[in-house]
Amino acid sequence: MWERFSYYGMRALLVLFMTDVVAHGGLGMTVVTATALYGLYTFAVYAVALPGGWIADRLTGQRQAVLIGGVIIAVGHLTLAIPTLSAFYLGLALIVVGTGLLKPSVSAIVADLYPEGGARRDAGFSIFYMGINVGALAGPLVCGTLGERVNWHLGFSAAGVGMIFGVVQYVRGWRHLGDAGLLRQQAGDDRVSALRSFWWGTGVVVALVVVVTWLQRSGVFAFSILAVAQATGTTMAALVLLYFAYIFVFGRLSHDERRRVAVIPVLFVAAAVFWSGYEQTGSSLNLFADGLTNRMVLGMEVPTTWLQSVNPLFIILLAPVVGALWVRLGSKNPSIPAKFTYGLLLLGLGFLVLAWGATFTTDGLVSPMWLVVTYFFHTVGELCLSPVGLSSITKLSPKRLVGQMMGIWFMATALGSLFAGLVAGLVESLALPQLFGAVGLIVIGGGVVMLLASGPVRRLAGDVR
Repeated sequence: MWERFSYYGMRALLVLFMTDVVAHGGLGMTVVTATALYGLYTFAVYAVALPGGWIADRLTGQRQAVLIGGVIIAVGHLTLAIPTLSAFYLGLALIVVGTGLLKPSVSAIVADLYPEGGARRDAGFSIFYMGINVGALAGPLVCGTLGERVNWHLGFSAAGVGMIFGVVQYVRGWRHLGDAGLLRQQAGDDRVSALRSFWWGTGVVVALVVVVTWLQRSGVFAFSILAVAQATGTTMAALVLLYFAYIFVFGRLSHDERRRVAVIPVLFVAAAVFWSGYEQTGSSLNLFADGLTNRMVLGMEVPTTWLQSVNPLFIILLAPVVGALWVRLGSKNPSIPAKFTYGLLLLGLGFLVLAWGATFTTDGLVSPMWLVVTYFFHTVGELCLSPVGLSSITKLSPKRLVGQMMGIWFMATALGSLFAGLVAGLVESLALPQLFGAVGLIVIGGGVVMLLASGPVRRLAGDVR
């Protein structure tokens, strides 16, 4: 809850802060640059979950990884409170590293609490998801109001304080977790090999950052944020393909494991398409709320960031209903691909609603209810896909690879988030009805493809539902 409070509180401010004029304390970036940087940041937050999951599996265990990640996130948010450009980039980098350690590991711990799997684990993840969204609801209201109405950096500070509360609460609650998230016993040679790989990987990353920074400052190459975002998307998509190939060839999978793991790339693509639309909440939809909606209520203009709390509010209200529905359906519980299909179709419908609402912006500001209705469809779609996806990955993955496979799941979110940032950059150059309408139709097309693939996917998944 507290980690999401800090993350969503800061995320609600990020694009608004970057595009605000320098005289008001912002960075004065163009929309194209700001949304590309936003896409890179949200991409990195989820992409680092893959090495973070590996570190938890091989070196620390999930429980320690969550603690270390939480401390790093808190430091990152407090660094953002320092009003310099270098502190801004350093703070974002620290949050990325910390979230990469925390996010896949905390989900794996929840899975450990439901070893029997099945619909009860699905319901457990829905409750977990609701707890996450209590923080996501409060973050934009508290951090957003302080940042937007008082001082941007005060909002970032509030996010850091929230993360400190999260770390304290987590340590105090360890006694309730049993052996969930503890490092599994492994041979001494395996641990030495893992440590060697960790330090080599860290060295490569540090060297790469140093070289790129030197090239940029020396003028040898000029890197635009937009170009980096585009190149990153292409490179990471290729790396994901190589990773799946590596797992199938060298992962020592049994016949049944191979069949179940073969489902994960299908879910990966569907999830990436979903998040490429959904993650525009903090970019294009936030800019739409800021510049094109009438937010006057009882003579007071509601802060833009408050609309970022609509989605988590819907999740809090609907997550228990959806979780109970999956349990009540029992043997009639929809299959994994069916739930993914529902999620994509509902997301696409939400964008079509907003495309309709955007046609009225030529006459002035429009009601924020267009966004509220859009968020309703997006939320129901998210509840069909996201918690079910988290649970499905833990059930489809071999136990020894669950941390890495959770990282792969978040890599789908990473690529979708990066693409969402690139698409959001078209807000100023493309008519909004066409932009939102095109996104809606593409996502609905993905839902139709998922529907057609449901039969083969169910057969590969076997008894995993």
